[in-house]
Amino acid sequence: MRSGAKVAVVGGVFVVVAGGVAYGGYTLLGGGDDNTPAKKTGPPTAEEVQETTEDFFAAWASGDAAKAARLTTDAAAAEPLLAGYRTEAKVSDAKFTAGETLGSKVSFSVRATVTHESTSKPWSYASELTVVRGVKTGKALVDWKPTVLHPKLTKGATLKTAPASAPPIKAVDRNGKELSKEAYPSLTAVVDALRKKYGAAAGGTPGVELVVSSPDENVADHTLLALTEGKPGELKTTIDAAVQAAAEKAVQEAAAQAGKGAGQASVVAVKPSTGEIRAIANSPAGGYNTAMLGAQAPGSTMKIVSAAMMLEHGLVKGADTKVECPKTVQWNGRTFENLKQFELADPTFRQAFARSCNTTFIKAIKPLTDKGVAGTALGETARKYFGIGLDWKTGASSYDGKVPESGGTETAASYIGQGKITMNALTMASISATAKHGTFKQPVIVPQSLDDRELATATPLPTATADTLRALMRADATGGSGQKAMAAVPGDKGSKTGSAEVGGQSKSNSWFTAFAGDLAAAAAVQSGGRGGESAGPVVAQVLKAG
Repeated sequence: MRSGAKVAVVGGVFVVVAGGVAYGGYTLLGGGDDNTPAKKTGPPTAEEVQETTEDFFAAWASGDAAKAARLTTDAAAAEPLLAGYRTEAKVSDAKFTAGETLGSKVSFSVRATVTHESTSKPWSYASELTVVRGVKTGKALVDWKPTVLHPKLTKGATLKTAPASAPPIKAVDRNGKELSKEAYPSLTAVVDALRKKYGAAAGGTPGVELVVSSPDENVADHTLLALTEGKPGELKTTIDAAVQAAAEKAVQEAAAQAGKGAGQASVVAVKPSTGEIRAIANSPAGGYNTAMLGAQAPGSTMKIVSAAMMLEHGLVKGADTKVECPKTVQWNGRTFENLKQFELADPTFRQAFARSCNTTFIKAIKPLTDKGVAGTALGETARKYFGIGLDWKTGASSYDGKVPESGGTETAASYIGQGKITMNALTMASISATAKHGTFKQPVIVPQSLDDRELATATPLPTATADTLRALMRADATGGSGQKAMAAVPGDKGSKTGSAEVGGQSKSNSWFTAFAGDLAAAAAVQSGGRGGESAGPVVAQVLKAG
């Protein structure tokens, strides 16, 4: 930092060391006002990065939230959070140590004390900031984001220290095995959500905690530090520890294989006959629960629902109905094509499904257009038979998919899982589970009897439709695009691959859903490419564990 270290001790609590590099306490020392007469341009210099960081740390450490906020790009947003760091989070004796500086990005660590009434506890963590050039003033400023204050702090959330809003819970799997966050890190967000909703009913007593508190009532507080330990109550879930362990490992491997620029993978496993969720895993673990809350186009895995829609409207009679699968098909001036423009000569519906022929499904639009239902038929089938969009009450926060009304080329895209359709691993696992069982069973992670919540219901699939969907998926798993991924999965099995193109990505997202016995699963891997190559092995590992 700047040459000429400032050193002062006030009441034994504040020390700033330049060159060391540590900043601490709650007494303001220097820094802040930039009296440069001429407006500067271009990226901040190394010296400006150092000086701005030093001044920001000094103001933050001193508790002068207004001064620290003026050293950021968004003083209005920064000041209440910086002030709350002391008054709401109850942090004192904060010392900041700068670490590695890469260009204008500075990593740093924090050591502090958190105090509630007569109880104190040390707290430490790491974060980072970036120094940028102020657009209006030309001053070097800290680019303000809530994560500067703490890496877990999201927009709108705050830090606070108080008696916990709910007692802690000891979440256990269906056989009574503890689901610790250390052993099963993907369950961190899920257990937090279960604690918020069922902590009191589980019989525990709350402690005093420093938490990240979200304004969204559907998002649970995230504990950063427990000043006093509460007594946890035991909460039984539908998770199977063995399947969960396989899911955790599988998504980590898939994310690593997807490589730089990708790295996100999720999977959910559901028991078709009951709807009980057996596993939920994300990579990275412990963060946003993409597996249950994600909303992205599912690609050709949606052809399970499209096939059911075609059967319902009489566009095909069964798995052995003859269909068309040309290289390309035109719809409203747009050309849709199969992967590498393959074509099948005089195929059955079973063969076209197993090869994931896009043009087979898009050609089905013409008769539905003549009926005036092309833009609504898929959504109606998804809701009526698969429970999509019916406000699922899983026990934790979840998104139950969306198949909106469409028009023009969006309608054609929706039939192959693109357009405005949004799903996640949970909804696609449920779709496979419904195809396997024949009747939608709303996914749950805690028993309905725990709180007598009303579960979503749907119309059972017609017997012939369910039989056909299983035949189509079995063909995919044993001789189609899912064959390689499903080869090691024993017993009765079925699958569907998918890849979804997303703007800004060089590779499509990889999707795969399948069933084996009384277990269904679905996975998504960002920028994973073809479904059978990336998401497929994730689902296969989970099914084998079940």
